[in-house]
Amino acid sequence: MRAFFNDAEKSIKAFCAGKHSWHIIDSIRGAIALLYSIDEIAKANNLKPYQYFPYLLTELMKYPWDNVLGNALEKIMPWSPDLPDSCRKTKTR
Repeated sequence: MRAFFNDAEKSIKAFCAGKHSWHIIDSIRGAIALLYSIDEIAKANNLKPYQYFPYLLTELMKYPWDNVLGNALEKIMPWSPDLPDSCRKTKTR
């Protein structure tokens, strides 16, 4: 999984230059850094970020914020085969 984060950070290197100083996610900068990371990981897994984000947030709202079951998280990860087709990019030749 760490490889995905490295690839994501490489693709937004200029943005990530300051990310390591944004350790607190409760800040706007920390939240933006997290969203950019999720966006790049979604792209690396051939997902459409504009479709994946609403799906991800809708699924996460089904659980208490401090008690999301591990198997539920696996089903919504960008590399999960259980994601709906609407989140996936169509294959082109």
